[in-house]
Formats: sequence, C-alpha cells, structure tokens
Amino acid sequence: MTVNLLTTPSCTSCRKAKQWLIDHNVDFVERNIFAKPLSEQELKQIFMLSEGGTDDVISTRSFVFDQCKNKLSSMTISQIISMLAVHPELIRRPILLDSKRIEFGFNEDEIRCFLPRETRKFELEQMVRKAL
Repeated sequence: MTVNLLTTPSCTSCRKAKQWLIDHNVDFVERNIFAKPLSEQELKQIFMLSEGGTDDVISTRSFVFDQCKNKLSSMTISQIISMLAVHPELIRRPILLDSKRIEFGFNEDEIRCFLPRETRKFELEQMVRKAL
C-alpha cells in the first residue's frame, strides 16, 4: 500500500519522515501542500481519519493561527475546513496517511504503523531475541 506524505519544503519533520520512508523501503507519494493545496474533500477525509480532530490537524505554531485562534472555538467544522483549504500553513505537518491510518508530525515509533505487518513482526522477533 502506498503512503501519502503531505509536506512543505521548509519543514524539518517532513524531511525526517521522507527519509524514514526511504530508509525503510515504504512506497510513498509526496505532495507539497503549499504548491498543491488540499481540497475541502481531502481535508474532510483527514478529519475523518484523525482521532484528535482540530487538535491533530491545526498547527498552533503558525503565524496565521496566532491571528485567528480566538475565532476558532466559535467556528463550525465546515468553516475550519474552508479556512484550512485557503491557508495550508495552518495544517500540521507532515501528515502521513493511507486508506486506514493517519499520523501527524514525525514520531519514529508511531510512523512504524506504515511498515508492512511482516516487517513489524520480524523486527519484534529480533528485539525479543536480543532481550533474551
């Protein structure tokens, strides 16, 4: 299964995630969300896969976030999605997703969910052997 990697050029975590996928031979398609912004439908899909909703999706480090954070709590999810479509800098990055899973940011432990099951099983067996 191919992983979709949503990135921006200046994002260090995006570069780390990309390198991790390369190092672990995971098929992926990279998309710069500044050059090709996400559609509202794609953003809805991201929200459907996320567990934390806006806390997962919205980057609180963004300059735009500082300007609109007081308004966010009174906005509907449709209004938030529309705003994210226009302001991709508000989206937390990287986002890694396939048809079943989604990860926000780069966390070396959590990104492992995108490894094939056989690979994860093999690595677990190796760790158990080393521990004995």
